[in-house]
Amino acid sequence: MLKPSILLTPVAIAAAAMLFSKAAFAVSHDPESIQNKALKDVVAFEITEGLTTEVGQRQAGTEAEARARDWSVKKLKALGFQNVRNEPFMMPTWVRGAETAEVTVPYPQKFHVTALGNSASTGDAGIEAEVVYFDSLAAMQAAPDGSLKGKIAFVTHNMHRAQDGSGYGAFGPVRWNGPGIASEKGAAAYVIKSIGTDSHRNPHTGNMNFPEGVKPIPAGALSLPDADNLERIMKLAEKSKMPVAMKLVLTPQNIGEQESGNIIAEVTGRDPSKGMILIACHLDSWDLATGAFDDAAGCGIVTAAAKQIMDHGKPLRTIRILWAGAEEVGLWGGKAYAKAHTGSKHVIAMESDFGADNIWRVEFNLPDGAETVQKQIAQALLPLGIGSSGPPATGGADVSNIIASNNLAVIDLQQDGTRYFDLHHTPDDTLDKIDPKQMRQNVAAWTTVLSVIANSDIDFTMPSRK
Repeated sequence: MLKPSILLTPVAIAAAAMLFSKAAFAVSHDPESIQNKALKDVVAFEITEGLTTEVGQRQAGTEAEARARDWSVKKLKALGFQNVRNEPFMMPTWVRGAETAEVTVPYPQKFHVTALGNSASTGDAGIEAEVVYFDSLAAMQAAPDGSLKGKIAFVTHNMHRAQDGSGYGAFGPVRWNGPGIASEKGAAAYVIKSIGTDSHRNPHTGNMNFPEGVKPIPAGALSLPDADNLERIMKLAEKSKMPVAMKLVLTPQNIGEQESGNIIAEVTGRDPSKGMILIACHLDSWDLATGAFDDAAGCGIVTAAAKQIMDHGKPLRTIRILWAGAEEVGLWGGKAYAKAHTGSKHVIAMESDFGADNIWRVEFNLPDGAETVQKQIAQALLPLGIGSSGPPATGGADVSNIIASNNLAVIDLQQDGTRYFDLHHTPDDTLDKIDPKQMRQNVAAWTTVLSVIANSDIDFTMPSRK
């Protein structure tokens, strides 16, 4: 038996208390136990439901996005996060107008169309012109200069569903770059087969920009079935040597500089010198729907995971949550965040912006010396059905600028994107598409990763670029 004098020594009592605290912290942040608790999470769906129901669509620079920021600050404070705030910034703002499209000859019929972000206006009277068909962006690029003067260029594509969403990178340039190319060729307007994979009459919007010095022209996306129909019409008309004409009405407006903002919240860590982990999503959505998959779900997932960590005790490193503004229309929030926080000590960045279906793979870009942590994470994710073979992590859109400016380590939790581009930027991106069970798997995966990296004393500093 120990002597009473030893038991009552203040130093001994403090040491014992410290040992107990460390032991309790280690148990509470055990990745397996925290993962099991996260599989019962309700916060992610609660956030997603709130954003899509109490706010609705959240187009950047509009009153709706401002309401979303107010809602977000209140919600994050109510959940118990620290240092919750809005960091405003200004951005150019484009808003939608009237949208119609119809073939006038040789087979008159109406189509479903939506304007692409930054499209010019046709004017209220619209544009009626001959349609010139291209089966790829490369085919339009090869067209002689001036050959599209006064005409409507129509480009299709052959995008298919893929777990990794790789078709978007392959066929996205039809939307991103096509309008500028069509304008350079003299086109009066430009329409595309929506960059998507569904079979509904729901056109997919999305942003694009005209190169400096290139005249903006009206640019729209047809629903996939309507675009397929137009392609058949073009082929029939070609056989009969008949022209095809379309009337297009798109009346969007640029309304100048408007305010957007980034919402920040934190789980403060015990040791600021260890640097902080940045976890991100984007708050804004397109105006065609309530943005459940893109990206209210991402905000729900990352925030629920951070709350799991917070509820289990104070982590070693601070976890900073970024709900970025104005992502859809040009990554304005990510750019503003990087400009404001490049001097801050970040160590790792992560983002959720690909829906809410199951995570199937983890990818890493960590420095030498972090192999043990990487193996620990990979092993801990196996019970969730997540593998770890894949390319290096690159990060999401909203963290791309801070990753580049600070040369940060990155971990990507890749979601199953098989149905993502059925919903992406369409009127169908609504809450009913969220599977709560798959969303909880996301939260468990994110919580598992955060429980490891937020409490590891490994130096995650990436080597200096040469």
